[in-house]
Amino acid sequence: MAILKIRGGDLDLVEYDFTSFHPGEHLYREIPVVQPPVPQKESFKATVPARVHLTVLDMNRFSPGMPGGGGLGFALQLYSNATVSCTPEKIVIDSPRILLIEHLVAAFKAVTGYAGGFLIRTEDHGKEHVGLGSTCTTATAVISAMNEAVGRPLTYDGIRRLIGHNYVEETNEPGMIAFGFETGVGAATSIYGGMNVMGDQLTHVYQHAFAEDKNVFIITPNIHSEDDNAGLEEFSLLMNRARTLDYRDRELKAYMIMMDMIPAIEKGDLKKMGDIMWEIEFRGSKRAEVQHHTFIIYQHMNALRQAGLEFVAMSSVGPSICVVTEKTESEMQLILDPLGLEISVSTKADNIGIRLSRH
Repeated sequence: MAILKIRGGDLDLVEYDFTSFHPGEHLYREIPVVQPPVPQKESFKATVPARVHLTVLDMNRFSPGMPGGGGLGFALQLYSNATVSCTPEKIVIDSPRILLIEHLVAAFKAVTGYAGGFLIRTEDHGKEHVGLGSTCTTATAVISAMNEAVGRPLTYDGIRRLIGHNYVEETNEPGMIAFGFETGVGAATSIYGGMNVMGDQLTHVYQHAFAEDKNVFIITPNIHSEDDNAGLEEFSLLMNRARTLDYRDRELKAYMIMMDMIPAIEKGDLKKMGDIMWEIEFRGSKRAEVQHHTFIIYQHMNALRQAGLEFVAMSSVGPSICVVTEKTESEMQLILDPLGLEISVSTKADNIGIRLSRH
């Protein structure tokens, strides 16, 4: 890994040491526990929805190992799940995300004081690296199922914070992980469903049902980002530009969400929400994320809006485009065909959140 220098404002130059480490190292333990862990006899299944992360509020307020930054996102009817049962001491993991889960198990045991083992099996939603939060949905499902299996020592708020403070990604080094950037939008959205607004330091500001009678389409353009093979240099460039733009636009984005977006969500005014989101696509870090994929993304999104689609936005760092509309899939295809675009996921918003069951 490497040390990257990221500049926000005039007096904000931060060095990030992206040093990788083994699962179970650098754990954050300061999470409230409401009762001692007590192993249950049954196995427990947690099913959680994927999320669309619409925007970060301020990239200057988070870093690897320091969650925050605020954000906005909603849940999709696209699910990952984890099934967990207790064992006397062995930890057995049946999942493609073994390193991630090993770290989550170590964090959970360190926080709750549970001394036994687990049998863990996961199934993710199968849509990785397209901006739908595959890592966070897997983490939320695993921690939630472990929590059920030992008698719920953590509240939902505790689960969110454990994930946020111990959020990691796998690296290219065998057996190693590294801290990732985490706003907390993913875990909150997967747990509570609907549309969620996060403040800094994983503070859950707002939740409301979203687009209950509408359709959601995820469109992933076949494009390549500029400097696609530049690796760490590309990431450094993106983060520097994103932080600089948020330094200028963060107050405006926060104002738009508090004064315009939330009232529109309360009224269920999808077109108004779409107009606000379109403004945000050109503001702060969201602009840097979109332009990272070249201006073709703006061209695609503008063409979709011109075709009468109510809500069009890029999820996370993209390149997936999210469309929320009253139009059906067949009506959508008539719009997409002339643009050379295809639907990757056809679904709806999830307004329930996590589902828990015992077996």
